[in-house]
Amino acid sequence: MAVEKKFVKDGYTKASLDEHFAKQLGRSGYGGMNMSRTPLGTQITIYSEKPGMVIGKAGKVIRKLTQDVIDIYGVDNPQIDAQEVKKSELNAQIMANRLASSIERGWYFRKAGTNTIRAVMAAGALGCEVIISGKLTGARARTEKFIDGYVKHSGHPAEQIVDTGYAVAVKKLGTLGCRVKIVQPGAILPDAFKMIEGVVAAPEADDAVAAAENTAAPAEAAAETAAVTEDAAVCEPETVVVEETVVTEVVDAEGDVVAVEVTETEVVAEVCVEEGASAGEGDEIVVEDSDIDEIRRLVEGVWQHKHNEYDYWHPMARVHKEAKK
Repeated sequence: MAVEKKFVKDGYTKASLDEHFAKQLGRSGYGGMNMSRTPLGTQITIYSEKPGMVIGKAGKVIRKLTQDVIDIYGVDNPQIDAQEVKKSELNAQIMANRLASSIERGWYFRKAGTNTIRAVMAAGALGCEVIISGKLTGARARTEKFIDGYVKHSGHPAEQIVDTGYAVAVKKLGTLGCRVKIVQPGAILPDAFKMIEGVVAAPEADDAVAAAENTAAPAEAAAETAAVTEDAAVCEPETVVVEETVVTEVVDAEGDVVAVEVTETEVVAEVCVEEGASAGEGDEIVVEDSDIDEIRRLVEGVWQHKHNEYDYWHPMARVHKEAKK
């Protein structure tokens, strides 16, 4: 036999066994089967809500199933095992059988579909899809879909992570096909990703950095104070002689200028300059013992000053008008 034909025969045998078990074990809550080849024979595992009904009294039911597998399907040395389904809401075949049974008992198809979806998602499934097709409300057949969560419909993930169950509901108008697809809670989705949080510094390290900063702050302040003190010690006073001319106009009560007085004075001021430097262009000179807080400077050979009465730089030779009554 060619390899292709052998694969087709094995697939047909498995599908036929699944259909046979679904008919024989419908009352025991049949939830699917798994068949594998071993050197000692063929291992068949049947999943059911009630494994005791699969085994039967003194193993009567399971011996009958074994004999049917040998006689009808020609399987060599079959070994059938029954296992219990721990969570029936996550088994697609069991939920499909329940859905078909509900519709046969007279439930409205939309109510039965939504209840199935709700039960599956409440059990923790990542996604569920229910498809009901046939004569739902009239003489013409149609299809209704109910879906919730994440369900893959094509590709390799659809075969690996999606569990599919199928059942038939027989009604007066005809048969209804009920298909249920469930994505199990532990399934790894192909497009799933996980965000890695950044590394957070330990609180002890933050405290150490803060303590180091607090220790360094007084040291920096002390260094700045010492630098200022050193600059003050280096600063030496220098004597500067400045000639000042004051022109005063004498105005009578009517506002007419009666006389003009011109006074020339020499002012001696001491300026603090740094060592190695001398008073020159742009240096400001604070006149000591001045009643008007006078400050002077030399700009391009012209002496300028400012004081309380005229708080801006202007030539010292400018005439200051003073009224005398």
